[in-house]
Amino acid sequence: MNADQAELNKFSEIAHHWWDPTTEFKPLHDINPLRLNWINEHASLAGKQVVDVGCGGGILSESMARLGATVTGIDLSGKALKVAMLHALEAQVPVTYREISAEGLAEEQATAFDVVTCMEMLEHVPDPASIVTACAQMVKPGGMVFFSTLNRRPKAYLHAVLGAEYVLGLLPKGTHDYLKFIRPAELANFARQAGLELVQFRGMGYRLFTDTYELNNDTSVNYLLCCRKPI
Repeated sequence: MNADQAELNKFSEIAHHWWDPTTEFKPLHDINPLRLNWINEHASLAGKQVVDVGCGGGILSESMARLGATVTGIDLSGKALKVAMLHALEAQVPVTYREISAEGLAEEQATAFDVVTCMEMLEHVPDPASIVTACAQMVKPGGMVFFSTLNRRPKAYLHAVLGAEYVLGLLPKGTHDYLKFIRPAELANFARQAGLELVQFRGMGYRLFTDTYELNNDTSVNYLLCCRKPI
């Protein structure tokens, strides 16, 4: 299975914090409106069949469902999925959650989704190219696939590891392994090899003095990629 058990254990241990924006998941809550709007701009989520790969506690999954998408969230952390299910039930937001790998769902439901999202996950798995391929297999021809991850550059180590984890305390120490970060050219190659067309790269930056995030053209730390599957 394309999963790192240590990574799963790490996120399972803090799964109960997922929906508390004052905890280590604050950055996810802060960036969620940015990534949601960006996805919606490219894919017009209302009425679409969507799968959220590596959904965790369901922050993005619920947000897409609130915009009118029919959403399936998948993850290999059972604890995170239980948190996601409970929150969706309490919030009365219809989301289907399943404990299944991206590769497993791709075999089961090839070309079943209009939109596939895989955000903040690729840098946590042993074989990110396999995840990209699975995402490409799940999306319908003409459908959209979205990724976000971290760039393997010294600036990303400085900001995302030393800064976010050790100086500012925005994330728990050990959240990221710099060697697993993925350069944009590498992700672009994974996507092309999977048969996807590149649509747009976007960078995401953090403004320290205002404690806010923004989308920009600087992909040197956090970045997002929008792809399309040819018809």
